[in-house]
This record gives sequence, C-alpha cells and structure tokens, in this order.
Amino acid sequence: MKLIFYLSLVLFSFFTFGDQAISVTDYQIENICKKEKMKSNCIKKLKEKRFNLQKGNLIEIPLIKYKGK
Repeated sequence: MKLIFYLSLVLFSFFTFGDQAISVTDYQIENICKKEKMKSNCIKKLKEKRFNLQKGNLIEIPLIKYKGK
C-alpha cells in the first residue's frame, strides 16, 4: 500500500512540475554578477546557461556555500 502511495506521489509531482523551469531575468543576472571581477564574462555565461535551460538542455549549477554569522 505504501509503495503505491509513494509511486503515485512521485508520478504526480513529476507531471506537475516536470515541464516548468523558471529562469532568471536580465536584471537578476546583473545583480548576481555585481561582485564578480569579470562582470561581462559572468553575464555572458549566465545568459548562455539560461538559453540552454530554455531549450531543454542540461546545465551545471554550482553550489554557493552560505556564509552565516
């Protein structure tokens, strides 16, 4: 019974959220790249990744560690 429940939950979430990908806007890209030394390269790479994501290609997303207090 649990197996059927988990399987249906996974399939439901896959079909609900599978086709939706929220990409960042140009303004958000500029805010992300504010602190970078090579601002133009950062913007170019992020726009390229956004384009690839919209086309449906896989992209690599680096993890940024949270610096707490």
